[in-house]
Amino acid sequence: MEAAIILVFVVGYLAITLEHSIKIDKLIPALVMMAICWALISLGIETFPQWFDSANHTLLEGFGAFSGEEKMHLMEETLLHHLGKTAEILVFLLGAMTIVEIIDYFDGFSTIKDFVKTKKKTKILWVFSILAFTLSAIIDNLTATIVLISILQKIVKDRDTRLYLAGLIIIAANAGGAWSPIGDVTTTMLWIGKKVSTGHLIGYLLVPSFLCMAVPTFIASFLPIFKGELDVETQVEEKKKSRFSATMLYLGLGAIVFVPIFKMITHLPPYVGMMLSLGVVAVFAEVYSSSKFSMTVFDSEESDTHALHSPVHHSLSKIELPSILFFLGILMTVAALESLGILFEFATTLKEGMPMLGTELHHTGVSDLVILLLGVGSAVIDNVPLVAASLGMFSEPMDNELWHFVAYSAGTGGSMLIIGSAAGVVAMGMEKIDFFWYFKKISWLALIGFLVGAAAFMVTRTLF
Repeated sequence: MEAAIILVFVVGYLAITLEHSIKIDKLIPALVMMAICWALISLGIETFPQWFDSANHTLLEGFGAFSGEEKMHLMEETLLHHLGKTAEILVFLLGAMTIVEIIDYFDGFSTIKDFVKTKKKTKILWVFSILAFTLSAIIDNLTATIVLISILQKIVKDRDTRLYLAGLIIIAANAGGAWSPIGDVTTTMLWIGKKVSTGHLIGYLLVPSFLCMAVPTFIASFLPIFKGELDVETQVEEKKKSRFSATMLYLGLGAIVFVPIFKMITHLPPYVGMMLSLGVVAVFAEVYSSSKFSMTVFDSEESDTHALHSPVHHSLSKIELPSILFFLGILMTVAALESLGILFEFATTLKEGMPMLGTELHHTGVSDLVILLLGVGSAVIDNVPLVAASLGMFSEPMDNELWHFVAYSAGTGGSMLIIGSAAGVVAMGMEKIDFFWYFKKISWLALIGFLVGAAAFMVTRTLF
C-alpha cells in the first residue's frame, strides 16, 4: 500500500510539473492526489507497521500493536491536526491577498510609479530591483512581481529592455521574499510552523538575500541592453487615480507589516493578526468608497447593489482561489507521506548518504549539499511541496540554521528557471517570456546570485 501511495504522489507531482505541457491546471492533480493518498491510508490503515507523530517529530512507539479501531481513530486525529495547520496558512494567505486587492481597488500601487523619475537604463534597473526586493518582503514576491511588471508595461516601450527588466525583477522579488516571514509562501509556512522567528529570519537572511539580488543586478548593469537612456511614457493614464490611493497603499502595507508584531505581542497564530489587519483595512476601504459599512449583506437585492460598490466584495472576488486550493492539495498530500513515516525515512537516508560540505551543519547531521540541492530542485519543481516535505523530514528545533538555509534555498533557487517560482510563472504570462530565452539570458545571473547568497549565509550563520 505504501508503494501505491508513493506512486500516486509521483504521478501527481509529474502532472503538476508538466501543467503547461498537458494543459491541466496544477490544482487539479494536487487535489486528486491528496484525496487518493488519504483514501489509500484509510483502506490500508491496519497493514501499516509505523506512524509518525507530527507533534513530537518522531515515530510512534508500539503502533503495530494497536487495534484497527485505535489506528483509525489515530488517523482521524492526525488528519484533523494537519488540516488545522494547513488552514492556518490558507486563512493567512486569504487575508493577505484580500488586503493587496483592496489596495489595488484604490489604484494604490500607481503611487509607486512616481518613484521612477530617471530615463537612464541602469538607474531604472536598480530602481525596479530595489523596489522588487523591498515590496516582495511586505506584500509577497508574487504580488510584487505583478505590480512592478504592470508599472513596467506603462513606462517602458522597448520590449527587449522590458524582458530583461522583468527577468531581474523575478530574481529580486524571490530574493526579497526569502528574508521576510510574509514575503514568500514557503517562508510563511516555516514561520507559521514555528521553525523560524521573525528576528532570526531577518538576521540570518537579510544580507544573503540582498546579495542574491544585488550581485545579478550589478552584473546586468554592464550588459549592452542597459546602455544609454530610455524613452519613458509620460502620457496621462485614462483611468483617474483615486484620491485615497496613497493612503490605502500605506495603510494596507502597514497592516500587513503589523502581523508579525501582533504575533510577538500576543503569541497568537499569525492568521489572527492578519484577520484583524484585514478588518481594519476593510473599514477604511468601505468608508472611503462611501459604501455600506458591513462586510456582508443578507438581503439579496441590497447585496447585489452593495457588491457593485463595495471594495471588500470586489477584492474577495479577485483573489487567487486556485492557488489556495493548490496549497491545500499539496500540503495535505505531503502530510499523508509524513504520517506514514516515509519522509522521516527519506531524511534519515539523506543524512547518512550525503557527503558534508561545510562544518556548520555537522551537529544537525544534515549536509549543506542537501539544502543546496533543494534550492536547485525548487527551480525545476514547485518549492511549496519541497518545503512541506522538509517540515516532515527534519526535526531540528526552532531557529536552527537548517531552517533558515531551507528558507533561503527554496525561496531564491526558483529564480534559476522561469517556471521555478510563482513570480516567474506570472511574469511569463504577463510578458509572454519564452522559457529558453530566460534560460539563456537570465538563468546564469540567477545562479550567480543564488551561490553568492548561499556563501554569504555560510558566513552570517556563524554570527548567531
